[in-house]
Amino acid sequence: MTEDADIALARHTLKAIPLLANYDGPVVRLGGLTNLVFRLGDYCLRIPGRGTEEYIDRVNEMMATEAVARAGVGPEVLFADAASGVFVSRFIEGAVTMSPESFLISAGAPARAGKAFRKLHDSGAVFPARFELFSMIDSYLGVLSTKDVALPAGYHEVLKGAEGVRAALFAHPLPSVACHCDPLCENFLDTGERMWIVDWEYSGMNDPMWDLGDLCIEGGFGPEQEEEMIRAYFGGEPTPAERGRITIYKAMCDLLWTLWGLIQLANDNPVDDFRVYADSRFARCRALMQTDAFADAVSTVAMG
Repeated sequence: MTEDADIALARHTLKAIPLLANYDGPVVRLGGLTNLVFRLGDYCLRIPGRGTEEYIDRVNEMMATEAVARAGVGPEVLFADAASGVFVSRFIEGAVTMSPESFLISAGAPARAGKAFRKLHDSGAVFPARFELFSMIDSYLGVLSTKDVALPAGYHEVLKGAEGVRAALFAHPLPSVACHCDPLCENFLDTGERMWIVDWEYSGMNDPMWDLGDLCIEGGFGPEQEEEMIRAYFGGEPTPAERGRITIYKAMCDLLWTLWGLIQLANDNPVDDFRVYADSRFARCRALMQTDAFADAVSTVAMG
């Protein structure tokens, strides 16, 4: 779609939303890798992207979005339609949409993200879906079996090698809590005093260490940023097993999101070069899994 077509679609969508049916103010396109997001004055409109119905549970997403709003982790939800995936939330005035660069230059940003994760994980929210890494990999591979897109060379071999990781994670599992599960930097809105988290498409009950490990990767965190986030989350030093789980999930998020990128490639998503995206994520996953640090993490997690 062109920018003008996107705006036209937004205005057409508004006609079915009682709150905004008569809105005639400016419509500004915001970011988004798969969905269309718009600012409408004090409101934010989200329209799902083409093809997302293949792998997104909209009922779970809407229930999670409303739950985290009640918990004060996400913006207030003003309209939600689980059938279409369209929803309207309150626009957070003065908040900056984060990026890897802004996480690097904004003082205290990793700590604010860590505190936001802690608030989420301690909220007591219960999401309908479970985010189960290896089941999702199987599901994405099933979607890709219907597409004309090649996996990166060696993907199945690395997946087979991850069986030891699965055993370690399941040996002493942490209690599942409400997790975001897709912590792209752009899913964080920072006021300088607190972080809000948005986009709950992949949310589910999960090991809380997934969120921390995944954000380390999405943000390209160096050791200092990573330590700042972890210490803010734990209020001090985590256990060796907790650190080990974070390290494991740094690799496992790349193993999973490699497949997500290939689905975007198959669906002709124009916002990025998803062949490069998938191949680079897989290369990073394989490189980390070959390190002594990763082997030590798996061993530590297995021991509990």
